[in-house]
Amino acid sequence: MLDFANFWIFLLLPLPWIIYHVLKAAPENSLAALRIPFFSAIHVMVENTHPHDTQPQKRLVIITWVLLIIAAAGPQWLGKPIPLPVVGRDILLAVDLSGSMQTPDMLMEGQAVDRLTSVKNVAKEFIEKRAGDKLGLILFGTRAYLQTPLTFDHKTVLAMLDDATIALAGPQTAIGDAIGLAIKRLSKVPEKSRVLILLTDGGNNSGVLDPLQAAKIAADNKIKIYTVGVGSNGVVVNGVFGPQLVNPSSDLDEDTLKKIADMTHGEFFRATDHDSLQKIYQTINRLEPSMDKQVVFRPAKDLFYWPLAIALLISLYLLRRKIL
Repeated sequence: MLDFANFWIFLLLPLPWIIYHVLKAAPENSLAALRIPFFSAIHVMVENTHPHDTQPQKRLVIITWVLLIIAAAGPQWLGKPIPLPVVGRDILLAVDLSGSMQTPDMLMEGQAVDRLTSVKNVAKEFIEKRAGDKLGLILFGTRAYLQTPLTFDHKTVLAMLDDATIALAGPQTAIGDAIGLAIKRLSKVPEKSRVLILLTDGGNNSGVLDPLQAAKIAADNKIKIYTVGVGSNGVVVNGVFGPQLVNPSSDLDEDTLKKIADMTHGEFFRATDHDSLQKIYQTINRLEPSMDKQVVFRPAKDLFYWPLAIALLISLYLLRRKIL
């Protein structure tokens, strides 16, 4: 698309006409007249100019002036808009891959699915809505691993989460180590954007770092932690004495998760089914709004030299005709 950097320059187009009609010529023998030493040479050139050549030359002079105005206006060709990433929040997702995450107690569209499948489904929607944010992924079990560093490449984060499997990081749960790894990564980004979403279905039973000690360090580093406890509160199973109601989330340490959230000025959420987990991520989206404004860059190619070159060629032509 053609555009002009200084569109206001076109207001100067009628300037020669205004000068010609507004400023009156000085009368003969007036002291106000402009006296030049080479007037006789100009007079000879004018006399040698054929009358029928005057009108075309005037037109060329007008065209030259228009071309100079166009060049001064800064014509440029704008390329297609290129969206640029807007720096928003730096969010790490810490997902529990311990053995208990394979428990099929999460109802999704009337079907019982395992906890990790439900988490993947909801996290995908959450990630797709975080335009302008840098996202990263921590997977933890017996040990905590940084699967994806903070990046604007959300497709890679989604792919890495989709490839995660139960017990990939070991069968146990190292919540403290997961928080410690997040602290190491988030402490390198601006303070106002440090967010960790920790999702687990159990209590800390592995690792080196105590969860509450890790939460204190996170609070000192201005890292906000949202904790999510996953798992149904009651499932009916067939036993020796008939159907019985059991609690598959008996290992979930809600008290510790609540303390972690309180210490870091985050919030604790409890997801007992797929719908509640979906609402939790929607709530976090509202609490940590993403950047709505998209910065767009349009590459511009300057074109001023084309009208300027044509104006120069016409000027040389007119000069040659006068001299000859």
